[in-house]
Amino acid sequence: MSTKPLTYENAGVHIDTADTFIERLKPLAKRTHRPGVLAGIGGFGALFELPKGYQEPVLVSGTDGVGTKLRLAIDYQQHDTIGIDLVAMCVNDIVTSGATPLFFLDYYATGRLDPDQATAILSGIAKGCEESDMALVGGETAEMPGCYTDTDYDLAGFCVGVVEKRHIVDGKSIRPGDCLLALSSSGPHANGYSLIRHILERGQHRLDQPFQQTTLGAALLTPTRLYPRLLQPLFAERWIQGAAHITGGGITDNLPRILPQGTRAVIDTQSWTIPPLFQWLIQEGQLSLETQRRTLNLGVGMILVVHAEDEATVIASLQAQGETPWKIGHIAQHADQPDVLFV
Repeated sequence: MSTKPLTYENAGVHIDTADTFIERLKPLAKRTHRPGVLAGIGGFGALFELPKGYQEPVLVSGTDGVGTKLRLAIDYQQHDTIGIDLVAMCVNDIVTSGATPLFFLDYYATGRLDPDQATAILSGIAKGCEESDMALVGGETAEMPGCYTDTDYDLAGFCVGVVEKRHIVDGKSIRPGDCLLALSSSGPHANGYSLIRHILERGQHRLDQPFQQTTLGAALLTPTRLYPRLLQPLFAERWIQGAAHITGGGITDNLPRILPQGTRAVIDTQSWTIPPLFQWLIQEGQLSLETQRRTLNLGVGMILVVHAEDEATVIASLQAQGETPWKIGHIAQHADQPDVLFV
């Protein structure tokens, strides 16, 4: 029996497709470049110069993925928005500290590199970086046959921002009487999708079935909102005392992360209407209140804490940017560990 000499091609690894993809990636990354990029895609390491004007610059970093929302993107064959989710899940975390985003790196692993699919994914990442004023400086593309099936893939991201040390927003200045302002989400963002997929499977729902003016798959794959540009002017004016990105754990688990000892967040559940997609998920999944609040964002993507005297000014500033914030609650005195009270 004869055996062919082992090559990358007959082992399932394709150098030519990787080269094609890298050439497509370079102009996407170049569009995201901002001052500070010294060397990006193509080298062994990306170089980025810290912005001038900081007296005590502090780097703020974050890393994340998009969880099992990937499975829906693969099944629905919609790959051009999942990269936005990846960027948003990372950059929305670091901006809560008052940081200005600087640069982003991605990790993309697949069983077989398809340049068209990869370009769609990376175009989403580049778009997310552009809309966050953040440079895409590099990453890793790994073709891993045997670990991933055919063109199935996984994504992870890493970003870095900078903030002046004395201007770090860490929640220490939060006090009873402060106002809680909510910024809307665009959907489930990238959290709760294991539960969402279970609801779909149990109800035998199809991703292509109609939902409102679109399909269920398209509604569920709506990309995560990017908040950096919206928040930067507020941080510049020192109006924000704390900011909570509502991700896995919902309002219940995320808001207490920024509260100082002796306080609690009181949430007015009548202050907003839960969007139709969440209402559908709650009904189809027969979700308890606790599960809803701990797993889904329920239409709230970010919560800002501001002093009562700044409430009207902050709302006006957000409205001037086209945002529709609402007062979702307030900070109260509390003897025990910081928590959330829904009323």
